[in-house]
Amino acid sequence: MTGVSEAGPYVGLRSYTREDHERFFGRDEKAYEISVMWRAHRLTTLYGPSGVGKTSVLQAGVLPKLINQQQFDVLPIGRLSHGSAFPMAALSERNPFTVALLSSWAPGESLTRLSGLTVQQFLRRRGPRRDRYGDPVPILLAIDQAEELFFDFPHRQGFRDPFIAQLARALDENEDLRLLLSIREDYFARLQAHGELLRRGGPVAEVALEPLTGEQALLAIREPLAGTGRQYAPGAAETLVRKLCTYQVQGPEALSSFAVDTVEPAQLQLACSSLWATCPPGLTVITPGYVEAHADVDRSLGDSLAETLADIAHLHEISVDALSAWLRETFVTSLGTRGTAYEGATETAGMPNSVVKALIDRHVLKAEVRAGRRWCELQHDRLLQHLMRPQGSSRGPVRTPASAADYLRAAEQMLAGGDLTLAETLAVRATQVCGDDEQRTRAEIESFLGNLAFERGDWATAESCYKQASQMYERLRDTAAVGQLLAVAGRVMLYQGRGDEAVEELRAAVARVPRDLTVQVTLAVTMWQQGSLQAGLSVLDSVLSVDGDTPIALQARGEILADLGRPEEALRDLNRVRAPEQPATIAARALALAALDRIEEAAAEVEEALSGGRGHGLVVYLCARALSRMGDRERAVQVAGQANNPPLTAYQRHMLGDLS
Repeated sequence: MTGVSEAGPYVGLRSYTREDHERFFGRDEKAYEISVMWRAHRLTTLYGPSGVGKTSVLQAGVLPKLINQQQFDVLPIGRLSHGSAFPMAALSERNPFTVALLSSWAPGESLTRLSGLTVQQFLRRRGPRRDRYGDPVPILLAIDQAEELFFDFPHRQGFRDPFIAQLARALDENEDLRLLLSIREDYFARLQAHGELLRRGGPVAEVALEPLTGEQALLAIREPLAGTGRQYAPGAAETLVRKLCTYQVQGPEALSSFAVDTVEPAQLQLACSSLWATCPPGLTVITPGYVEAHADVDRSLGDSLAETLADIAHLHEISVDALSAWLRETFVTSLGTRGTAYEGATETAGMPNSVVKALIDRHVLKAEVRAGRRWCELQHDRLLQHLMRPQGSSRGPVRTPASAADYLRAAEQMLAGGDLTLAETLAVRATQVCGDDEQRTRAEIESFLGNLAFERGDWATAESCYKQASQMYERLRDTAAVGQLLAVAGRVMLYQGRGDEAVEELRAAVARVPRDLTVQVTLAVTMWQQGSLQAGLSVLDSVLSVDGDTPIALQARGEILADLGRPEEALRDLNRVRAPEQPATIAARALALAALDRIEEAAAEVEEALSGGRGHGLVVYLCARALSRMGDRERAVQVAGQANNPPLTAYQRHMLGDLS
């Protein structure tokens, strides 16, 4: 046997990736089951508690079995959220779930090509893949962490059901599609309630992912050591599994030992990584005695818990002792067993839900839905003994997040959960600890702060943050980021009533990134909303002369043509790109249909647009104009007063002036 590899064979608490598949063991049967179900059913739902390994089994277990097979067309695993640095003002009228998903399925594709596309349009453009006989092969689509659909972020709630409807239409249109959704089990019931469209019209399957059995755990412990120069002696891995399956709990009178027949993947990785770190360089065989002496599962878990609670307490500005006491008082009964607490609208047993969510994400708590309510409890009984220790008795090192990137990631999590206040607090802290050598991180933080201000409707702050971020990216020579940020800065100038300045800012952005058609479309739309309709049309005609099938350009031109009173031309463009989840497109169709006296159709489109538009200025403007053309002046006045985020521009208020 040669020298021992310095690289550890275990991944610790992070998820496995496709690159880790050669050291991913213990889930072969489950990965095979998932792949079979995925291939055979219209919809497959993979569900399990947080930390059970859903992402790992998909990336390192299922994909490697399918990716190189000619009889399947497998897209990358999809996600439903963007990175924090992306200026969301650029997509204020787009379905954020759709854009994020298509970006993850086609990471090399520009947003110009993806914005405005629905899922079915994306797949239609992509075209079928064929086998060597010329026949189309099944297309396998997967969305990981689908619970992001149900995070209560106000801006996204109106897009959820239209996005699910998109997925359903794509499945209805192409019988070769197979969709897999991976979701935390505490959100599974909500998916069932919202996902009836997905389940109709074809076979569906549900696959539960559970903790590892003893045999699976043995494989996950032993097999990654292949090629490292080190191995387990007979009985050594079994000793570690026994330790993982045995735990103690202090009852009212005595310490009791318990045994279970499954192993939590996170605890296994934690124990194995800690054991590996104790091995001296010359050790080539790990014996049962060495495991017995050095594999302290409870200490590893205790150290990890101490770090986790310190992180969460620091981020949420509470003391570790207070957080530990709350966990102990809420989730440990007088008999030393696990207790439960009902998750309220904003708090759980007096603790803000933002803290509870962080504890679930870090595998301290888990949530279950019972009788329509979410109840929280400790992730595992093994945590009981650590929470019942006297305060300050943890033996592990306490680590607090020190880097700007740590704070920014935490802020992202809070934003995804809808807590804008805490997200801003964390982002501000990120700026305070960001070093002079972290210019890209600082630029990302400023863009993130701009997004927060945009969501609140604080246009002046959003403009300032986006401009500062653009200056930072300028120093980094990231021209594409500069162009995008200048473009969104121009948009928020328009919302402040500075239309001429907005157009000038956007012209500068176009000059900076002349090949970015998205920025040119933003310029055209801003010209229109500022009152220069013909100038906006000229810009869009130029964009479409370069790429005649750009969805966002066709959509924008159709909207302007409807506003200009050229309904036939408007419908030609809008019918080419119509995506029912885009409220502005629907509103423009309503205006064009009203101009053609197709009143019943126009009325239906108005209701659909207002349902999804949620007070968006452009949607409100077009719907009010459509209602006025239909003769419903009273409703038009009512609708015109609903614009709030963004508000009506000066041009739009002028055009609706005769309604007041």
